[in-house]
Amino acid sequence: MTQLLVAAGGGGDVIGTTLVHGAISGDEPAVVLSYSWERLVVDPIPGPRSGWDFTGLRPLTPHVSQITADSAPIAPAGSTLPRLAGDLPITLGLLDPYDGVRGLARQIAEAVERYAVDEVKVVDVGGDVFARGDEPTLLSPLPDAMVMAACATAGVNAVLYLAGPGLDCEIPERDLAADLGDDSFALTEQDTRRVDHVFDWHPSEASALLAAAARGLRGGCVVRDTGLAVELSDVSARVYRISTERVLSRNRLARALHLSGNADLAGAERTSLEVCGFSELQRERDRALLHGTGSPDGSVEHALRGVDSWLERLREEHRDAQYVTFRAAAEGLGLTGSAAQRLRTRLIRERPRQYAPPLLALTP
Repeated sequence: MTQLLVAAGGGGDVIGTTLVHGAISGDEPAVVLSYSWERLVVDPIPGPRSGWDFTGLRPLTPHVSQITADSAPIAPAGSTLPRLAGDLPITLGLLDPYDGVRGLARQIAEAVERYAVDEVKVVDVGGDVFARGDEPTLLSPLPDAMVMAACATAGVNAVLYLAGPGLDCEIPERDLAADLGDDSFALTEQDTRRVDHVFDWHPSEASALLAAAARGLRGGCVVRDTGLAVELSDVSARVYRISTERVLSRNRLARALHLSGNADLAGAERTSLEVCGFSELQRERDRALLHGTGSPDGSVEHALRGVDSWLERLREEHRDAQYVTFRAAAEGLGLTGSAAQRLRTRLIRERPRQYAPPLLALTP
């Protein structure tokens, strides 16, 4: 029987969703609905992409398009979804949030009817979907909250599968732990095998940390942007089942979006401003204006010459950390895009004792 899942945050959450699906349902067919809403390093245009931003889409339902390996974003837009569609054993559908919660509800309801499923599994890696909305570390609550509001608006049986609490570097594990409940299971190394190869090229950190925890890695891991080390613990490898009702009772933004029934993304953004006091869409716009849309694609050889001194500084700054993500290493050394991928390949080949899949150990 085909399973229907929603990658709540878009982008790299598709990887974590595929990992969770395999742990729950093995080789059963899966349809994963996801936004194409990615960081500026992937997509230089702020905000999510709609079907108009792609070529090569196929109809999945009247209002949901399928992304395949032959699909492509229309420049200058960028998206990792077409390559994920080719690399992962799933059918990938594009969620378009521009018609707001009502539009998303229609898309999800159509998919439920098309595949005659009894449950929609909403997967979030990290747990910002279970945030209250007033946490000082919260960065990107809107996509996840819109999904949960849409499921409630559609009236479908939806259950949240919260994977790896704290791994998205937004809400710390300790702030979530007390309310997660006891309905959970642990991911294992076996579960990661269907997604391990994707980290060769995909920049997702949260899903990489989830896979690392499932493989048994424990200890601090330095990630990009925050300058902090995320702690990989036994809880990091767990997936918690949480009802839609419990999510809406805790997540004030999701509840407000559901009650308002926003008919467009601009309305949802206004609700986010009212409830959380900020809009990540505006932050993306500001960042794009401040830093431009280009990404450095510098010299891998130069980065390799500086990697030892950079790692030494990292060990001094994070004395309790054991790992760093390859994305953090690349960006710390001034590389993104294809140069970051080449750096990863060279580090794995030339420093095999420091390769702790899918992370880089800080010491051999």
